[in-house]
Amino acid sequence: MPKILPSLVVLAGLAQAAHAQTTLYQPRDIKRAFAKGTRAADGRPGPNYWQNTARYDITVQAAPPARDIRGRETITYFNNSPDTLKQLVLRIIQNIHKPGAARDGDAAPAYLTAGVVIDSFQVGGQLRQLPANLGTAPGVRLPKALAPHDSVKLAVSWHFPISEQSGREGMIDKTTYFLAYFYPRIAVYDDYNGWDRLPFVDSKEFYNDFNNYTLRVRVPANYLVWATGTLQNPKQVLQPAYAKRLEKSMTSDAVIHVATAADLAKQNITAQQPFNTWVWTANDISDVTLGLSDHYVWDAASVVVDPATKRRASMQAAFADSTTDFHSSVKFGQNALSWFSRNWPGVPYPFPKMTAFQGFADMEYPMMVNDSPEKDVQFAQFVQDHEIAHTYFPFYMGINESRYAFMDEGWATTFELLIGRSERGAAADDLYRQFRVNRWIHDPSTAQDLPIITPSSELRAGYGNNSYGKASLSYLALKDMLGDELFKKCLHEYMNRWHGKHPIPWDYFNSMSSAAGQDLSWFFNNWFFTNGYIDLALTKADKTAQGTVVTIQNVGGFTVPVDLKVTYADGSTETLHRSPELWRANQQQASITIPAGKAVQAIAFEHGLYLDADPSNDRLAVQ
Repeated sequence: MPKILPSLVVLAGLAQAAHAQTTLYQPRDIKRAFAKGTRAADGRPGPNYWQNTARYDITVQAAPPARDIRGRETITYFNNSPDTLKQLVLRIIQNIHKPGAARDGDAAPAYLTAGVVIDSFQVGGQLRQLPANLGTAPGVRLPKALAPHDSVKLAVSWHFPISEQSGREGMIDKTTYFLAYFYPRIAVYDDYNGWDRLPFVDSKEFYNDFNNYTLRVRVPANYLVWATGTLQNPKQVLQPAYAKRLEKSMTSDAVIHVATAADLAKQNITAQQPFNTWVWTANDISDVTLGLSDHYVWDAASVVVDPATKRRASMQAAFADSTTDFHSSVKFGQNALSWFSRNWPGVPYPFPKMTAFQGFADMEYPMMVNDSPEKDVQFAQFVQDHEIAHTYFPFYMGINESRYAFMDEGWATTFELLIGRSERGAAADDLYRQFRVNRWIHDPSTAQDLPIITPSSELRAGYGNNSYGKASLSYLALKDMLGDELFKKCLHEYMNRWHGKHPIPWDYFNSMSSAAGQDLSWFFNNWFFTNGYIDLALTKADKTAQGTVVTIQNVGGFTVPVDLKVTYADGSTETLHRSPELWRANQQQASITIPAGKAVQAIAFEHGLYLDADPSNDRLAVQ
């Protein structure tokens, strides 16, 4: 055999890598991004990658039980794109509460409000009059086009009535509010889609730039406030004893009761002036949110999240004292921040704080979660784990949830299982099957088997299964195939490349292939671009000199791990495991050879997490 020159080996490898990038379907807008060099074929940001950013200075005022929320802000928007922008697109998400707004479901009267009123709007120092009936994504013409690498300053004042029915945001009770998506913001302008003009329809989620924020929250005396970011003036808004407790919690493993029910009853926790202004800052982050109450207790502690530097993160909780499960919230949060930092994804928690706020939504925000109270404390931990897991996707990675929700919900679902196994053992798998797989695999309707890559914005039925369970099973299947060490190496490479940026699915696919050093496009095509589901069938078992050859038909199409339980004539059993690599050569049919030796009496699948749509062909007697 002639010697192959090293250069030819390299060229062959490059050709194989290039082939891997061309086997996956790409929509035309995604193709243009690769052609422009903003995305690279190996999964990295391209040499021409860019993204825009802004600086927000927000002041918001609330005075419960009055429902009127008033705010003002200045936004300095930086155009890092190569394009001249003649307009901006705003996000005014509170307008989802207006009668007639597009929604995926019905709205109760308590959910509806008049929406946001823009009291004043200036662009570049010029006062502009906006239409009264704005939606959730209005466009605004600029008086002067914004050139590449230039910036423009906006000044906005606004007000809206907080909705009486709380969901992701709203009134928790008459003196407890949770404010999310409460300020007008500038939508994302990106390299593959341009302006993000999708209307917000309440069941879908979000896509934001990474910005720097200063947030000022003005509330009456005796109201406590919790928010995204680092509190800049605790000694100005809290009485000295409570400021000291908060400071102590920043280095304490033990839970510190910063404000108890008895403390609240004295009405002397905050500075005693008519209004206090609480100030937070947060940089390089995609959003800010806040909660306020005059009767929520306040627990706090901290935990080391980076063993190398000993950096700690604060874990806080705000809740009604009568709520049983939230008394464990800080401890649960300490465990989550530590576990996620050290295990999966194994990236130190990137923010200085996390706060669990008792609300209704079971929803994630940067540095905050809004969770409903649960009678089952273990289920409460499961929910909080899931929301905290979102720290990495979409807040560490700037995922476009509106279009590709599987890029964050699938990962949060995966991490929720993995941390759950450390907390609850086999019960975590039971909950995963019940909560994440059952409702999909036993629903044969067409919408449930649409490809995962189907844009989330185009889904109604099928959104939940595509975004959560199916995507998570694909990540777990790939983990099984690559092995933990290589899978984590690839995941870290993907995260390192796209931390603080806006990855799309093809960046994930290409990053994992290049980091793994192998063509994984067959796997990604199978899981993300087909109408597959899970249904394996045992068709025959042939005795040969090498052993019993078992033929498996992949009826549903998804390339899942296979666990084959073998029962021998002497009554003993063993389980043979094969990773999805089994299907690389032929995704329709595969075989497993049971080595010759003991007589095989029967074979059956042990499906584990990968529940089978038709269990009638999962067992086979061997003659």
